[in-house]
Amino acid sequence: MDANLKFLNAINIFISARVDALQSLHDLFGGDWEKAWHSNLSRFVQKEIGEAKTPADLGRLKKAIDPNNEWRKLEKERISLITILDEEYPKLLCHIPCPPFLLYIKGSTEAWQNNCFAVVGTRALSEYGKRAAPHIVLDLARAGFTIVSGLATGIDTLAHKSALEAGAKTIAVLGTGIDERALYPQLNLPLARKIVEKGGAVISEYAPGTHGTKFSFPQRNRIISGLSKGVLVVEADHISGAIITAKCALEQNRDVFALPGSIFAKTSEGANNLIQKGAKLVACADDILEEYGLESKKVKKIIRAESPEEEKILTVLADEPATADDIIRKTGLTAPQANATLMIMEIGKKIKNLGGGRFVLYE
Repeated sequence: MDANLKFLNAINIFISARVDALQSLHDLFGGDWEKAWHSNLSRFVQKEIGEAKTPADLGRLKKAIDPNNEWRKLEKERISLITILDEEYPKLLCHIPCPPFLLYIKGSTEAWQNNCFAVVGTRALSEYGKRAAPHIVLDLARAGFTIVSGLATGIDTLAHKSALEAGAKTIAVLGTGIDERALYPQLNLPLARKIVEKGGAVISEYAPGTHGTKFSFPQRNRIISGLSKGVLVVEADHISGAIITAKCALEQNRDVFALPGSIFAKTSEGANNLIQKGAKLVACADDILEEYGLESKKVKKIIRAESPEEEKILTVLADEPATADDIIRKTGLTAPQANATLMIMEIGKKIKNLGGGRFVLYE
């Protein structure tokens, strides 16, 4: 156990990742976190937090935190803690306005050694987003980028999964604690475990046990962009977390890219507006890679039909997704023939079910 860091962890639980407060405490106590913890912090912390809590309230809050017990929780879940003063701290992140003073990490601190690129977007993604995100992310990951996103449902989830499918590392930045009880969304707990298993990382500036707030998620977005050379927005409303991330990227002098969408789709308003304001329009990964002097390493999947039924279905899906009913109508296959063949083709990874009964060729 690092006796000093356990007190930093306790202080961070107390003040909930207030960067200015942590930096000021470091400067005031010369990095002696044990001394800082045992001092009378009520007045100082009241000033930094800016909340209407009396010294007595703060005293009770502090008394409820046991530095030893809290550190054991980190050890139990194999969570490490680094600060901005450590060698392992991401170099790009050091140079953003208000960088996180500390990071909790599950996984490898080597995850950000390669160039990182962020992909963010809506939770309410359309079929267009379901196709476009993997189409672009697979090529970015194969070209050597570590993909950064926020583990949210929707585009974030697709970004992480596509990176893993490409055999690349990916980093999930959370607006909650990274322990299994606090991690949000809980639906993506298996994905978070897989990210760690495959050499990536799940990180946060929030202590284990911290649940998300309307403040914590926007605050974490500066870390997503700060880790990355650029940010791609795939489907986003004009008011959304993805647009906040894009704004952070601009403030941090990062590149901003956007996938254009339908003028009639609410989830394309934000991305289309970014393009109007100067973000680079992206139709494929090459539009991003050329900005960094990289070439795509496309893996062209050759899909071969193994029966006349498969041949007919592949012809229908060659240009765009189709429902099972569309396929039956266009191929002349009976429903049992079509459904059985679709199932075989899906198992063989020749086609992918987009949900809602719609199928597309496997990328």
